[in-house]
Amino acid sequence: MIKGIRICFIGDSFVQGIGDPEHRGWVGRVLAATHSDITAFNLGIRRNTSEDVLRRCWQEVLLRTLPGADNRLVISFGSNDTIEESGAVRVDPARCLENLAAILDESRRRAITPLVVGPPPVITAGAEHLTRTAKLAAEMSALCQSQRIPFIATTMRLADDPVWTREVLAGDGAHPGSGGYQQLADLILADQWQQWITQSHT
Repeated sequence: MIKGIRICFIGDSFVQGIGDPEHRGWVGRVLAATHSDITAFNLGIRRNTSEDVLRRCWQEVLLRTLPGADNRLVISFGSNDTIEESGAVRVDPARCLENLAAILDESRRRAITPLVVGPPPVITAGAEHLTRTAKLAAEMSALCQSQRIPFIATTMRLADDPVWTREVLAGDGAHPGSGGYQQLADLILADQWQQWITQSHT
């Protein structure tokens, strides 16, 4: 066994940390608070949907894993899937769930330990988008629970968070600044993160 943990974080602009003047986002903050030997790779891309993530996932992730290492994958998408464009959502919810299931299945096949972070809300996208995103997040959670994979809910917790909301409205309408990303990082750290990090590699 090679010492240390290798983690790929794959997803959208929230994973990328868009809007953070400190250029750390929630990924950098979670890593800074995690006292483990970790090699991390941020694979977030702005506007990516679950379709985009699935399409590029293994081409990018496998380049960053090592045989015999404790390889991990953090997956986070959905906020872009539920955005409405030209009268329809960008990705049908059922298809988004299929994409997540495909990534989780391949993770298991390749002995890569996954964790899923639910989609944050897009504050200025309106109540209907929030409803769609919250429903998708609940379905993603149920899928993960059925496979005993940790899922960290974020949608409604951030929609009700005054720091997140204030910074998003002061910014581009979707992404927070440093304070909002700290709120998201704290939420992740207080949930299942530490338990996931310390679990034995299987």
